[in-house]
Amino acid sequence: MNQKNKNAVRIIFRIVLYVFAVIGFFFVGVFVAMQFGWLNVKGSSADRNSYFNLGDGQDVSNLPVSEPVMPWAESAEWRLLSEVFTRDQVVINQAARDAGISPRMILSGVMGEQLRFFNNRRESFKNYFEPLKILASLSKFSFGIAGLKPETVVLIEEHLKEPNSPYYLGSGMEHVADYSQNESTNLNTARMNRITDTKNPYYSYLYVGLYMREVIAQWRAAGYEISDRPEILATLYNLGFNRSIPKAGAMAGGAEIMIGGTYYTFGEFAKQFYDSGELINIFSR
Repeated sequence: MNQKNKNAVRIIFRIVLYVFAVIGFFFVGVFVAMQFGWLNVKGSSADRNSYFNLGDGQDVSNLPVSEPVMPWAESAEWRLLSEVFTRDQVVINQAARDAGISPRMILSGVMGEQLRFFNNRRESFKNYFEPLKILASLSKFSFGIAGLKPETVVLIEEHLKEPNSPYYLGSGMEHVADYSQNESTNLNTARMNRITDTKNPYYSYLYVGLYMREVIAQWRAAGYEISDRPEILATLYNLGFNRSIPKAGAMAGGAEIMIGGTYYTFGEFAKQFYDSGELINIFSR
C-alpha cells in the first residue's frame, strides 16, 4: 500500500472514530440528563396555577372517569397510603360523616401532603415509612398527617361559630369541633395535640373535611357550586383560605407532587383518585 492510500485509510479511521465519539458523548449526555430529571417536561407550579394567582391550571372537570388501574396505583407510595387508609377506615369514615362530606374528598387532601413529603424525602420513605406502614407526621410549618397549619385550624373553628361568615355551615355544625372543659384551659396546646396525634388521626381528617365544607359554602354563597369538584377542593386545601376567591372557570392547580415517575398538581391527582376505583369499596363518593 503506497503512502497516499495509507493516508486515506488514516483519515477514514479518524472520521469513524470521531463519529463514534460524538455518538457516545450524546448518549452519555442523555443518560445524565435523565438521571437528574432535566428532560422532564412538567412545567413549573407558577406556569400551571394562574387561576389561583399562581400560574395556569388545568381544567379537568370534564375528563372521563379514570381507568380501574392508574399508573400511580402501582407505585410504592400508593401501596403504603392504600394500606394505611384501609387500616384507618373507621376513623376516616366517621370524620367524613361528622364533617358532612365524602371521605374520598378528605383523602384527596391528605394524599397530596403525604406524597409531597415522600417525594422530598425518598430515603426516609424507603427506610422508615414504607417498612413501618405509617404516614408521615409533618412538623415544620404544617403539622400532622394532613399538613395542617395551626392558624388554618383556628380559622376553621372560628368559621363554625360565625353565622354572618360566608364559610358558616349552619347551627347544626357549630359544635362539631368543640373542646372539652379541660382542653379549653389551653387551646393552643389542645389544638396542636389534635392535629399531631398519630395514634388517633380523627381530628386531622375532620379538619380537612371541615375546611372543604367551609370553602364549598363560601363558593356557593357567591353563586358557584364546587361540591362535586375534587380537583378544586384539593387545590384550595393546598393553597389556603386566602387563595379561595370564588369566580368562574375554576381549574386544578396547587403544588406539584410526583408519584410513579409522573408529576401532578394537587388538584390533578385528587381528580384522578376521586374518579378511580381505588378503595371505592370502603370510601364512597
